[in-house]
Amino acid sequence: MIKLPPSSFSELSPDTVLDALQSLGLYGDGRLLALNSYENRVYQVGMEGAAPVIVKFYRPGRWTDMAIREEHQFVDALHAQEIPVVPAMRIADDTLHIYDGYRFAVFPRQGGRAPELDRDDTLEQTGRLMGRIHAVGAGSLFAHRPVLDAVSFGDEPRDWLLAHDFIPPDLLDSWQSVTAQALEGVRHCYERAGSLRLLRLHGDCHVGNVLWTDDGAHFVDFDDSRNGPAVQDLWMLLSGERQERSAQLATLLAGYEDFFEFNPRELHLIEALRTLRLLHYSAWLARRWDDSAFPMAFPWFNTVRYWQDRILELREQVALMDEPPLWPL
Repeated sequence: MIKLPPSSFSELSPDTVLDALQSLGLYGDGRLLALNSYENRVYQVGMEGAAPVIVKFYRPGRWTDMAIREEHQFVDALHAQEIPVVPAMRIADDTLHIYDGYRFAVFPRQGGRAPELDRDDTLEQTGRLMGRIHAVGAGSLFAHRPVLDAVSFGDEPRDWLLAHDFIPPDLLDSWQSVTAQALEGVRHCYERAGSLRLLRLHGDCHVGNVLWTDDGAHFVDFDDSRNGPAVQDLWMLLSGERQERSAQLATLLAGYEDFFEFNPRELHLIEALRTLRLLHYSAWLARRWDDSAFPMAFPWFNTVRYWQDRILELREQVALMDEPPLWPL
């Protein structure tokens, strides 16, 4: 009897995790630590007579096998250029494996701490590494992963939320109105930026995906890799008031441009990309709401207060997208 692929993580037990590793000739010693991941399930597993490994079980139905392998190939290409990333281990001549219907990959454990991005030397080194990543990413585009744009991160999430009745009826008109204004603002930002070069991105380069050791920074979790403009991998590393972010941007780009040229027209997209991320995030939570881990981790989602706050947030973004773009000091 052929076992159908699972539709959720409901049957992913500790025994399944250990059995999956054993199917590759890797023998865990029973020590499992669930790591902080909601989109996928990620565990640190102690090994008999060897260093612990990280095993990632991919969310059923999210990416195709070809898209996952493209991610692995991209990280392999970065690693081949001695860029500090963590590639999937090649076992039995493959990096993507299947056990009991679940697709998974195994990674060496690579620890680290949050980077101190308020330090200029840390920020500049992070910029240099991102410039090196983009120099490789510009060599070709993903064939099986989407483009980050106003359709995939704006129109589609909005339409999904409306089709599945997540917006409270009393707030529906206000939410639709401000979302329409926000998406119009996004498109105006893209028009001001003009024709831009797309490249393979990390895609989700927030501070949690940059780990620091005594040897410097390394980047983890390329699960959201996709094609898009370079600035997508830069703007989430900035924080604080506008003047602070302008100074941080100058330092980040000083390192970045040692290895890859940055097109300043992309600065028109920073607030547009932030707006798209906000819309996409709400739809991401909604799409995953039948996963029992999500109501426990995000109990504030889908309340009236949540949607009221999102309306205010989008109104602020509409105003910010009308301002001159952030510029390095």
